[in-house]
Amino acid sequence: MRRGFGRAQAAAALAALATPSSTPSDYADMKKKVDTAESAAAAADRDATGDADR
Repeated sequence: MRRGFGRAQAAAALAALATPSSTPSDYADMKKKVDTAESAAAAADRDATGDADR
């Protein structure tokens, strides 16, 4: 796996979620998706770093 691949995917996901939301509920849903994408990017980065260190 190439380093930074997870970040690129997360950035694409965040760009797709960057539509304006009209209600607080929409905002909460968007925030949850952003948090999930950021967590996935961090996990992918840790995996890539771990693989590179081996």
